[in-house]
Amino acid sequence: MSFSSQVKEELSRQFHQSRHCQIAEIAAILSFAGKLEGAGSGAALVVYTENLPLARKYFVLMKETFQVTARIAVRQNIYLHKSRTFIISIFGEAEVCRILQTVKWRNGKEEDIRPSGLVDRVLVQKFCCRRSFIRGAFLSAGSMSDPEKSYHFEIICASPEKAGQLMEIINSFSMESKIVMRKKSYVVYLKEGSQIVDMLNVMEAHVALMNLENVRILKEMRNSVNRQVNCETANINKTVHAAVRQLEDIRYIKDTIGLDSLPENLREVALARLEYPDAPLKELGAALEPPVGKSGVNHRLRKLCEMAENLRGGSQS
Repeated sequence: MSFSSQVKEELSRQFHQSRHCQIAEIAAILSFAGKLEGAGSGAALVVYTENLPLARKYFVLMKETFQVTARIAVRQNIYLHKSRTFIISIFGEAEVCRILQTVKWRNGKEEDIRPSGLVDRVLVQKFCCRRSFIRGAFLSAGSMSDPEKSYHFEIICASPEKAGQLMEIINSFSMESKIVMRKKSYVVYLKEGSQIVDMLNVMEAHVALMNLENVRILKEMRNSVNRQVNCETANINKTVHAAVRQLEDIRYIKDTIGLDSLPENLREVALARLEYPDAPLKELGAALEPPVGKSGVNHRLRKLCEMAENLRGGSQS
């Protein structure tokens, strides 16, 4: 099961006792997956989804909130045997009308007043209702990437108005969601790992939140170890390259003017480098008599390198 499916499975088992929160979640599901079919006595409120957790939750929500029993049918795709669509339908003119009025799709005169966005703002005035709405939206049209690979949370909307309202609702929780157009859809998304953790908290997917945090901690530890190893490797390479260059310069001086021609302090460090070709500067300084600090050794070796460069330049001229 994918991480996204795990989150949806957990959210499908979250039920609020507050009726206004239940209505907000139902409004989200209907906004993303619902459709009004037929009219009058033949009217039916239908939700189409390939998501079993959503189908199960919508069925229970309708029973608890409106005391209506939905009918569930399953349509199997004959070409894609693993693909199936759950069709959850509510029939009856009175029941359908009552639900539509509650979610603000109709007024008391049975006129269509569906908002251009996702939901009437009255239904998402409270923070708890916004949580429920986002939960219903994610169950209906959302997905998350595997946190082992990348951090990405998204909900797909059919129009810019719907995407704009959803972004506003999400950002009311101090998020920084953004909108991108993908083909003919508008995608509201989050990319920051910390904000996705906050979003799971908003939707009250606490088990998924802990799993994501564990993944983040392990990834940060791995990245920290890799950075440290890379840094140490770079330092080792730098030390080795410097030592090789120093040995080349000292040998060049030895072959041209001889080490006995050097001042005592430079001759001493040159002999130490020849004896300990791989030693870092600190160890090289400790091998001198008397011991010399790291900066002192580095200064003497630079002098030797400059001398070798001058000798090379003189020989070329």
